Amino acid sequence: MVFSSLVFLFVFLPITLSLYYISPRKMKNLLLLILSLIFYAWGEPVYIFLMIFSAVTDYFHGLLIAKYKGKYLSKFFLLSSIIINIGVLSFFKYSDFFIENINFLLGTDIELLNLPLPIGISFYTFQTMSYTIDVYRGKVQPQKNPIALAMYVCLFPQLIAGPIVRYESIEKELIHRRVSLQQFADGVNLFVIGLGKKVLLANNIGLLWNGIESRSFTELTVISSWLGIIAFALQIYFDFSGYSDMARGLGKMFGFNFPINFQYPYISRSISEFWRRWHMTLGGWFRDYVYFPLGGSRKGQKKLYRNLLIVWGLTGFWHGASWNFVVWGIYFGVLIALEKAGLSKILLRAHPVFQHLYFICFILIGWVLFVFEDLTQGLTYLSIMFGISGNQVLDQQTMYELYTNGVLFIIGIMGAIPIGKLFINRKIVRDISPIIYFVILLLSTAFLVNESYNPFLYFRF
Repeated sequence: MVFSSLVFLFVFLPITLSLYYISPRKMKNLLLLILSLIFYAWGEPVYIFLMIFSAVTDYFHGLLIAKYKGKYLSKFFLLSSIIINIGVLSFFKYSDFFIENINFLLGTDIELLNLPLPIGISFYTFQTMSYTIDVYRGKVQPQKNPIALAMYVCLFPQLIAGPIVRYESIEKELIHRRVSLQQFADGVNLFVIGLGKKVLLANNIGLLWNGIESRSFTELTVISSWLGIIAFALQIYFDFSGYSDMARGLGKMFGFNFPINFQYPYISRSISEFWRRWHMTLGGWFRDYVYFPLGGSRKGQKKLYRNLLIVWGLTGFWHGASWNFVVWGIYFGVLIALEKAGLSKILLRAHPVFQHLYFICFILIGWVLFVFEDLTQGLTYLSIMFGISGNQVLDQQTMYELYTNGVLFIIGIMGAIPIGKLFINRKIVRDISPIIYFVILLLSTAFLVNESYNPFLYFRF
């Protein structure tokens, strides 16, 4: 079940909200846990036990880590928790990747497991790991209520694709939370905005990318290749940030304040800035639990670059069991290392237009590496983009695509920059805002009724 579905919007969510608000305060966590398990079991009835296993395992590990705090056993139970979490994630997500590479290197013929990827496992595994690590560090107290911890792990708003919510950020809200009418209204508004991003923008822009991607590379022109990857860049932004907005909106409806995950990343003027604005909770997780423990930038330039490459290699690998994701991660690690080595100083002296062109060019190259799991295909696509392959620059098909998608692209670009902030505080906009939200909901519903193309890109991660 996804948020941008009629079943969720008009069946699951109304029932869930109604049951939640009529239930006694002491029963709300248990109710949310049960409903979250139903939500997950809708698409993953078997793997629901895997998620429960993660919650139970880290519940007991948290208690044991705290019990033996300051002793060797505390570190032992922390390592046990990390090994179990990484082991489960690796088995279900990376087994076939490792088998394929072993077969390739050793000439063996080990049969692939062909395990379906449990939805959201990359997200909830990182959440449970942050809990036990923070208990070990003394940042949070172990949760003694197993229902509360299980609800934190399984909570459906951010279960499927984040944001990655650390235990410390909602520790108090797990037990004591209230929802004001204003907070609920803010949650509804945020959810509707996210739904509009996903259904009205991501889905429609994605149709263009889907058409260009499925075409033979010999039929592509230089302009259509750029048009396609720009379409994908907008699609993945509105798809993922829309989902994050919906998750945060739902969280507010139930009394939780989830962290912001996107902050207009496409207005960046450097790759480093982009990654401070894109999927912020993932970047923060790797920073605090990998980069800083490795020494960060405190142990000299060589180790700084080493740490960056390690973190970004892992970031790429987190996204998927394929070499293109590793290359994609290292690509950004190298670019950020270059910026830290002095490129950022050069960029600061350059005109803002040049800074932004630099960013746009390299981020689009990165999206090519990201979207094509076959690196050969990705490199071929790049050769078309930069006119190396000898493809035409422009043809009638491309002109038609530019003409028919021009307005959509303008709306998409405007939606990806904070231009709306110029109008939000104007009295006339505030007065008609309920109408605006209603129209977005109405249009989104109409598109969902009539449209079969409704993918969610981050299911694969």
